[in-house]
Amino acid sequence: MDLRLSGKRALVTGSSSGLGETIVKLLAAEGASVVVHGRDEARTAAVATSIREDGGDAAVAIGDLGTDAGADAVEAAVTGGGPVDILVNNVGVYDMTMSWTGSSPEDWAEIYNVNVISSVRMIQRLVPGMRERGWGRVIQISSVTGELPAASQPHYAATNAARNTLATSLSRELRHSGVTSNSVAAGGVLTPAIQEFLVNMGRRNGWGETWREIEPNLVNGLSPNDVGRVGRPREYADLVAFLASPVAGYITGATLRIDGGWHDA
Repeated sequence: MDLRLSGKRALVTGSSSGLGETIVKLLAAEGASVVVHGRDEARTAAVATSIREDGGDAAVAIGDLGTDAGADAVEAAVTGGGPVDILVNNVGVYDMTMSWTGSSPEDWAEIYNVNVISSVRMIQRLVPGMRERGWGRVIQISSVTGELPAASQPHYAATNAARNTLATSLSRELRHSGVTSNSVAAGGVLTPAIQEFLVNMGRRNGWGETWREIEPNLVNGLSPNDVGRVGRPREYADLVAFLASPVAGYITGATLRIDGGWHDA
């Protein structure tokens, strides 16, 4: 399918590694001009260089979106190269060890600032231009924990519920404007860093020694789903690229779960 992304310009926040890197590279491969964002200049530049070496068009924006000053710096870097048609708010943090008894109000405020307010900062800076031009795409990357929270990581689950609600509210604000707003709720993303963490966890729990042995036991034990494995970054990136395209113009205000049919144990 031709996603008709040629001529579009996309910013993917937090795209110097992990899922964001996969998304920004796929958008570039589909013909979009992309802006790679991160806080580490060398790592961010390396992703942009890789895209250019593959024939894509990539620029770089450096800044901490957890602050207004950082968001201003990213806005200046991005808009200096032209208008932005697609905003993928991928920046986010989590702490798998956090619990109700181990988290302070300050912990809640900090994760809410990064996972939610950073998106608001970029929406307020870039979406007015989309509305003025009559076309745009805004996509939040959230987690299925926003709908299926556990006792652990309560602050993380709450921020993902907020991300989904943010996306729906924004779609109402942008009605009849040509700009859509959606959220992708992920059910676990097998990035290299996550795989390493899960392999170590699996070995400690006696679920096996290799990832092939550990994966089905880990899924059954922690996050049962109907497919029986963890999602791969490209599977999420494919959905994001579709939502970012003109082909998906009739989808807005939606939270699309991509989680293998995640369900309560």
